[in-house]
Amino acid sequence: MADNYKHKSVLLDEAVELLLHNPDGCYIDGTFGRGGHSSLILQGLSSQGELQAFDKDPQAITAAKAMAATDKRLQIAQTSFANLQQIAAQRNWLGKVDGILLDLGVSSPQLDDPERGFSFMHDGPLDMRMNPDQGESAADWLNRAAADEIADALYHYGEERFSRRMARAIVEQRSKQPLTRTKQLADIISEANPKWEKGKHPATRAFQGIRIHINRELADLEDGLDAALEVLKPGGRLVIISFHSLEDRIVKRFMRTQAKGDTHLPPGLPVTEDMLQRRLKLLGKARKPGAAEVQVNPRARSAVMRVAEKLA
Repeated sequence: MADNYKHKSVLLDEAVELLLHNPDGCYIDGTFGRGGHSSLILQGLSSQGELQAFDKDPQAITAAKAMAATDKRLQIAQTSFANLQQIAAQRNWLGKVDGILLDLGVSSPQLDDPERGFSFMHDGPLDMRMNPDQGESAADWLNRAAADEIADALYHYGEERFSRRMARAIVEQRSKQPLTRTKQLADIISEANPKWEKGKHPATRAFQGIRIHINRELADLEDGLDAALEVLKPGGRLVIISFHSLEDRIVKRFMRTQAKGDTHLPPGLPVTEDMLQRRLKLLGKARKPGAAEVQVNPRARSAVMRVAEKLA
C-alpha cells in the first residue's frame, strides 16, 4: 500500500545543480526518501562518480535498494544522516566528499499513509517513527511521559503556545483510556486549543512537536552539520532544504558562524585571514521555490534552501 504514496522532491533541479560540481566526485544524499534527488545526482555523475545515501525509513530503504540494484554507483545505509561521519570513515571518504544534500523533515509518503501515524487528518496508529522498527513510538511516549515533558516538546519543537493546556489534557485523557490512535490525539489537542488559527488544523503544531521529539530531528540535524564539516573536502558543497523555522534557524546559524570564523580573538590584535579559521563560504542568499512549483506542490511553500562551500 505504501507504494501508492508519491513524493515530489522540492527544489529538485536547483539543489542538484548547486550540489554537483564534479561529475567524477563522491556525494552524500542524507535523506533518500523516494530517490528524487538521488536519481538526478546519479544522472549528473560520470561512471567514476559515487553516491552514498541515507534514510531511516524501511520503505525508503526498499526504494533505494531497487535503485542501487540497477546502478552500482549508489550505496545505501539505513541510519540517520547524523551518522554520516562514521559511514564516510568506513568508505575512506573523510575530507574527500564533494557534496552533501539534506532534504529535512517528513516526506509525503510518510504524511499521506495513515498507517505511519504522522497525520492528524486521517486516523491511524499513533506511531510517528521514521523507522517504525526502532525506538519509542509516539503512543508509548505520550502514555508514560510527565505533563511537563510533553509540554516542553510541544512548546520547543512545535512552537505551540498552549502546550501546557494540551499536555494536561493528554495526561488526563490517558488516565481514562490509553492513547493509541492519531484521531484520538488530534481530538484531545483540538479541544484543548482555545484559539484555532484560520486555515490551520488546531493540532498542527502539537503533532509537529511530538514528531520532532520522537525522531530527534533537531539533534540529528546539529550532529549532521558538525559531521559534514569533517567529511567535506575543500570546495565541497553543503546544500540543505528545510521546511520550518526551527530547522532553518539551526542551519542559518551554523553556516553563518562557520563563515564568520573565530570572533573571540583578543581585542587590539592584528587579525589575519588564517587566524579567523573560516570553514565555510556562503553561496548566495536563502532560496525559495517559485510560484509555479508551489502551485504544483503546495507543500513546497515553506521550503528554504541554503548552500555553503567548505573552505578548509
